Amino acid sequence: MSSSASTVIPAPVQPALPVAGTSQSFPVRRIWCVGRNYLEHIREMGNDERQPPFFFAKHADMIVQDGATIPYPSLTKDFQHEVELVVALKSGGANIATDKALDHVYGYAVGIDLTRRDLQMASRKKEQPWEIGKSFDASAPCGALHPASAIGHPAKGRIWLSVNGTQKQNGDLSEMIWNVAEIIAKLSQQVALGAGDIIMTGTPAGVGPLQSGDKIECGIDGIGTLKVAIG
Repeated sequence: MSSSASTVIPAPVQPALPVAGTSQSFPVRRIWCVGRNYLEHIREMGNDERQPPFFFAKHADMIVQDGATIPYPSLTKDFQHEVELVVALKSGGANIATDKALDHVYGYAVGIDLTRRDLQMASRKKEQPWEIGKSFDASAPCGALHPASAIGHPAKGRIWLSVNGTQKQNGDLSEMIWNVAEIIAKLSQQVALGAGDIIMTGTPAGVGPLQSGDKIECGIDGIGTLKVAIG
């Protein structure tokens, strides 16, 4: 039986990220996101800075490639940007030790956790899940992956985002409350991680609203940049 006839509906397209400097791609299995991992962002959102970061998820098919135009999403009047360091895993497991966590990293990229802030806040007040505010079509723009074999494991470096040429977010990876190894170790206690998983590691202060027609550029020193527009 041919593969085209072995499924009752067409198989979904495999989401993937390009690997910088090559013609290869990195197939994405799952997207995990870290909430509250930069102190100044916790303060600007009015959250308790003593609480540890936590995890939520987006679907892999919500990835948007560099250079894309993203439709302004439905249901929201407060659509916001959050620039983040993205970590891509080449292997995984459960209960990974912190000192072994970076062995599982394939590479790094620049990403944006797009957020329907009004819906996220309404869910939080009702103690409901965050999916309506965080997990929606085209909510995970992500640039090309840079292999750790080429750039190492960045622990510091400027992370920034501008809208229409005006800087909105400006921080440093060294300001993360939990570093990459600690994030991987902690998340692996919650779920068995695997090759193809990517983790968005939280955003620095300066998050703010986006409008139709806005042009976004963001980057991380030593990793690269990402540009998208809002349709």
